[in-house]
Order: sequence, then structure tokens, then C-alpha cells
Amino acid sequence: MLKVWGRASSSNVQKVMWAVTEIGVPHERIDIGGPFGKNREAAYLTMNPNGLVPTIEEDDGFTLWESNSIVRYLAAKHKSSLEPADPKVRAQAQKWMDWQLTVMAPAIGPLFMGMVRTPPAERNAKAIDDSKAKTADAARMLDDQLGKTQFLAGDAFSYGDIPVGIMVWRFRELAPERQGGFKNLDRWYAAVAARPGFQQHVKAIPLT
Repeated sequence: MLKVWGRASSSNVQKVMWAVTEIGVPHERIDIGGPFGKNREAAYLTMNPNGLVPTIEEDDGFTLWESNSIVRYLAAKHKSSLEPADPKVRAQAQKWMDWQLTVMAPAIGPLFMGMVRTPPAERNAKAIDDSKAKTADAARMLDDQLGKTQFLAGDAFSYGDIPVGIMVWRFRELAPERQGGFKNLDRWYAAVAARPGFQQHVKAIPLT
């Protein structure tokens, strides 16, 4: 059985949990990191020298870290429809996964840290507002793309939609006043948010 090491509230762990639900991989998730600690202990660092989550461990001892790499590996191994068969469509899906890491996650990071991890009296209002603006800019890029395709990589749901879907959920939760004018993004979000993996492993988990 696949072991997924990482706490449920981590957005990176949520990518993997959503994916294994889509694929139907038997798995066990083990709480580690954040309030659970243990991610700096020698046994865990042997698997993942970064000391971050998630890490997967298979029955044969194979381990892998980096959430997007894990999702791509599992989809390929299990021949899941999450991985587009056409190499050009697959490249588009992988592009949006990378975009989530390089553009949207940095944009929304200060908003998340400010609103979720910082006491109200200590919040930096300017940093939060700037983060909202940058994340809205990223959302406009998504809206433009989704005016051309049903999902981010094309006409079918793929692993390219998973990391971005988690970030959009956080943006909608943390900046509801910034949600106007994204007709295409709203249509796409309704579709991805209805999927069982999202409902179970993203929407049902409080932001912490």
C-alpha cells in the first residue's frame, strides 16, 4: 500500500491526496509536519532531505518527494487519464503545474500567511493587499486560458488542474471580495470543485 507522508492541511499534500483519489490508488496517509512534527527526524530526512511534505513511500522502498513530481509519477505508473496521452497536451498540463509553483503560489503566499498564520493585530495590511492584487492578476491569466479551453490543458480534466484548483480555492476563501469578473474561471472552478478528491481532501480541510 502506498504511504503518503504529510499533514492533511498542507496544500502540497492535498495535491497528492486528490490525485490518488482520482486514480484509485490504495493508500495510507501519515500525519507529519506542522503541528505533528517529526519531519526533521533522521528517519524522515533519509527519505526527504528537505524535511518537507509530502513524501511517498511504496512497498518496495521507493520514495519520492516534490508534490507535482509525485502526482505525475503516480499518474504515469497507473496509466491514469490524469496524464494526457498526447505529448503536446501533456506538456500543457505540466506547464500549468509549474506555473502554480512559480507564479500563483508566490502571489498568494503573503495573503495566506497574513490571514491564516498571523494574529489580526500583527497583520501587514499592505502586504496582504498586494498579495490579493497579484493573485487576482494570476486569476485573470487563468480566466483568459479558460476562455479557450474547458480545462487548463484542453477539453479534459488532467493533473494540470489539481495544483491550480487548490490555489484558486484558497484565493476564493481568503479574498471573496476579489472574485468578480472571472466568468470562465468560475465555470472551471465549479467543475473541479465538484470532484470527490477535491471535496474530500481540499474543501473539507480547514485552512491552518
